[in-house]
Amino acid sequence: MEAPPDNDVLWARALHFTHPDGSPALGGVSLGVREGEILAVSGPRGSGKTTLLSCLSGLLPAQRGEVWFNSVPVHTMGPMTRERLRRDRFGWIDPAPVLVPELNVWENAALPLMLRGTSRRRAKVAALEWLERLDIGDRSRNRPHELTQPERQRACIARALAPAPTVLFADEPTAPLHRADRAHVLRTLTTAARSHGITVVLATHDAETAALADRTVSLLDGRRVNTVHLPPVQETQPAGQGAACSLSV
Repeated sequence: MEAPPDNDVLWARALHFTHPDGSPALGGVSLGVREGEILAVSGPRGSGKTTLLSCLSGLLPAQRGEVWFNSVPVHTMGPMTRERLRRDRFGWIDPAPVLVPELNVWENAALPLMLRGTSRRRAKVAALEWLERLDIGDRSRNRPHELTQPERQRACIARALAPAPTVLFADEPTAPLHRADRAHVLRTLTTAARSHGITVVLATHDAETAALADRTVSLLDGRRVNTVHLPPVQETQPAGQGAACSLSV
């Protein structure tokens, strides 16, 4: 079994996964993510982005292949060990904001820290810091039902960042946000990741979002693909001549 490179905090080889209905989600995807890197996983809907993030985080065991975190094999861990890894070292942002309705906003953001055993006071300080950075500090005592959907998503992002995870998995994190909000939230997310040394694996189908990453991996139908750049189309051509087209892969 080949050991992963020392400078890769995450490393995966030949990941395969098939949905229960028989449709393939991943068909042999391999990649490495360097420590402190922001990696975008791009591709159209249904290309396997969410499944890849789920396998890398241990949320969904790949049916074949290997996943390593800091040179420790995730693919051989049992369910409880993977759960502890996700709780203690990973953060996750879903495309749809889900908060605990009985807790207010700062309690939701502080929840992962308190589950780790952090005191309520220290957890609250960390939660409020991120809520302020995401311009939702004034809603910290509100309940989730009193927030707009974009505000709930900001609270979810604060919840993911407050524990300072080693790796943050962000699955279309700005999907519920208005276009005007996306740039600010993404800048906050990427700046925070770099300043705190957090590795980010970001799934997106949006080119503007992917452009904020250090590197992009593209998926299509569950496989890695190279980006194809088409030359500009000539508006006028001499009669009788077809359009010349060269592809760069």
